[in-house]
Amino acid sequence: MTASRRPVARIGYLVKWVERGLRAQLDAALAPHGLTTPEYTALTVLRQREGLSSAQLARRTLVTAQAMNQLVISLEQRRLVVRTADLANARIQRASLTAKGQRLLDACDEATASIETRMLAGLSRSEVETMRSGLESCVASLGEPTELAAAFAADVSWSESRAFRGEGASNERKDR
Repeated sequence: MTASRRPVARIGYLVKWVERGLRAQLDAALAPHGLTTPEYTALTVLRQREGLSSAQLARRTLVTAQAMNQLVISLEQRRLVVRTADLANARIQRASLTAKGQRLLDACDEATASIETRMLAGLSRSEVETMRSGLESCVASLGEPTELAAAFAADVSWSESRAFRGEGASNERKDR
């Protein structure tokens, strides 16, 4: 290698640094609201699709089922979510946002809206969509579970959200 050529950073390394930076900024924006990033993620997923079990919620938020169970208990104690027994299997508890949880989520959306916008500021809409498509392909290529891939596909895409257009976070599209 010549002295004038910089080594090209590996994609996985860059993804990890983006994740670390994003997480640090989300943590800082959410702390004044009393939420952690995993709690915010869980509430966001529940807004898109109410009635998930803790296990389903864990898969969609990339945490263990045990960690999600503790997280949901904490959210329930703070009256941000409510759990009800599944009609077909009473052992399964289905989580839904409460009005208090929705209000807090709205405030946190406002507090975090600028973070992704800032992160993507140097990219055109076309570049953002190309990056999204490439990352989705990477998720699929790494053999992530089908349910996880479906959960990602069901979420609001950034380009469809009001936040991408500078109008704040969107909750218009629901997971079916």
